Amino acid sequence: MDGSVNNFGEGDVVKVLQDKVAVVTGANAGIGLAIARAYRAEGARVFVVGRRREQLDEVEAELGSGVTGIRCDVGRLDDLDALYSTVAEKAGRIDVLVANAGIGIVAPLGEITEEQFDAMFTTNVKGSLFTVQKALPLLSPGASIILTGSTAASRPESYLPVYGATKAAVRNLVRGFAHGAGEGRYRINVLSPGGTRTQGLLDLVPSDELAAAAASVPLGRLAEPEEVAAAAVFLASDASSYVNGSELAVDGGFAQV
Repeated sequence: MDGSVNNFGEGDVVKVLQDKVAVVTGANAGIGLAIARAYRAEGARVFVVGRRREQLDEVEAELGSGVTGIRCDVGRLDDLDALYSTVAEKAGRIDVLVANAGIGIVAPLGEITEEQFDAMFTTNVKGSLFTVQKALPLLSPGASIILTGSTAASRPESYLPVYGATKAAVRNLVRGFAHGAGEGRYRINVLSPGGTRTQGLLDLVPSDELAAAAASVPLGRLAEPEEVAAAAVFLASDASSYVNGSELAVDGGFAQV
């Protein structure tokens, strides 16, 4: 024994993200909100980022102290600059960055519009790229960067081909960024959910198609947002300290077998 003393009693539970500073985009609802909840429960100081001020206020009220809501459209570079200016002022660093903001628009081939294409690529690809790049000066040594992908990157649906293409681009961005992890002193990975029971999915996909999607999953059901958030806690924690450039699929086996 080295004689050192800690302050934890037998009944204390060590929280795996205690005193970490986390930024989660697209955190006003759905998977992003579930991740923010899980990070706060594990002791992190969380900046929840989204486009809707009213929802951000609700998240702040629910999660309480240690949570700051910041309105930001990740497709607008000046919004990202303002976001990181606020984080720098209030926390001074980022230990965990989750680039989760994304949108999906039903648009099968033959019905895709330029506006739909631009909206999805602007938020999902441009937004993810610059969310990461503009955070670099604030990253702590060993920071964990997580981008939200999707099983649609490898198994796109006929009604969401452009969305699937954006998520394939996100996966490849992470592969490229992972090469610089040693020099940049970060690690970066993709968290790829399958069908997840968020309000966004329930609003986007007809109920009969949701039932068919659930039946196609080897586990026989869709994921709950909390199950995806648990994987995000792992990627944020020191337990994944040697995980870099990887894709963690949380899809019940849908795109794996």
